Amino acid sequence: MDPSVSSRECVLVLDAGSSSLHITLFGADNTPIASHDAERPPGPETMEELRGFLATVPTPSAVGHRLVHGGPRLTEHTLIDGPVRALLEEAAPLSPLHMRPALAVVDAAGVLLPDIPHVACFDTAFHAELPPAAYEYAIPEQWRVQYGLRRYGFHGLSYSWSLARTADVLDRPSGALHVVIAHLGGGCSACAVRNGRSVDTTMGLTPLEGLVMSRRSGSIDPGALVWLQRQHGLSAKEIEEALQRHSGLLGLSGTSGDTRDLVRARAEGDASAQGALAAFVHSCCRGIAAMAASLDHLDALVFTGEIGEDQPEVREEICTRLSVLGVRGGLSVPSEQELREVGARRIDAPGTGAPIIVVTTGETQQIAAETRRALIRR
Repeated sequence: MDPSVSSRECVLVLDAGSSSLHITLFGADNTPIASHDAERPPGPETMEELRGFLATVPTPSAVGHRLVHGGPRLTEHTLIDGPVRALLEEAAPLSPLHMRPALAVVDAAGVLLPDIPHVACFDTAFHAELPPAAYEYAIPEQWRVQYGLRRYGFHGLSYSWSLARTADVLDRPSGALHVVIAHLGGGCSACAVRNGRSVDTTMGLTPLEGLVMSRRSGSIDPGALVWLQRQHGLSAKEIEEALQRHSGLLGLSGTSGDTRDLVRARAEGDASAQGALAAFVHSCCRGIAAMAASLDHLDALVFTGEIGEDQPEVREEICTRLSVLGVRGGLSVPSEQELREVGARRIDAPGTGAPIIVVTTGETQQIAAETRRALIRR
């Protein structure tokens, strides 16, 4: 650790998922100066894991926590205090697989770092101003008003980061852009951004709706779920487990939820891998086209997330099928090192159609930036 780094300059970012914990310490210029990844769900060992990391770095001036869901009342990134912690608990049932591990990390970090501010950064905040036509489900009023059933949208931190990088590439203000951003990774979604604001997105009340994902089903006829309960006696718990962990690319292929594995298997003649990738590309094209319907024009199609960033075969197949949007294939393939160095790059052939931009994943950097902004506002 560089001894010249002041703790007053540092922000600790804790990104807890359903199966991992990513810890990063950022300096004053938002450059990562130390990190630790645990590829397992946060659990009893998390306290000691955090304690061990903190023993090797300067004490941060603030902590930014990634929270997937803010629920109906937490619509902007905010300092965590007693009332906010209670509202986070209320929101947890909306995404229990993600929120429970994240709240465990919030509490552990609060014990270890009680004297510095902790900020909740929400994936739902980017979509807080969705128009009613986009967020309302066509369901009874009691469900909408009393139960609060609506579309929230997710991957907002990724969208915020990608929008800013896209504006840099196009040399235009983000508030003037009409773009579709596709975040393709373990979870997948697409978002329509009009004049810098989210106006539609594919995920809904929970991160289960929308595109086919690695292990999640994406959208499915709700009647099919009722049918499974009535005709086959499946419980709500069994259905949730299947849709969250055993569906998507894994369910379709029977072998893997990783597009890299499936691309290799398809090249070797694996029909199940071929079918899984075809369904995934079809789902992405349908979602992207639907998002474009909320825009006046398409200034760019943007790819981010692990798949969007480093799976050129998937990008090419999606763009080849979206000629109706003025998008074309024949994309260039920047090297991983090159892309990491520049952060974002236009990859379409000049003059062939709407710009296609790939952006390196930057959710943790966005959390650090939002944490600093929240501290300024307090």
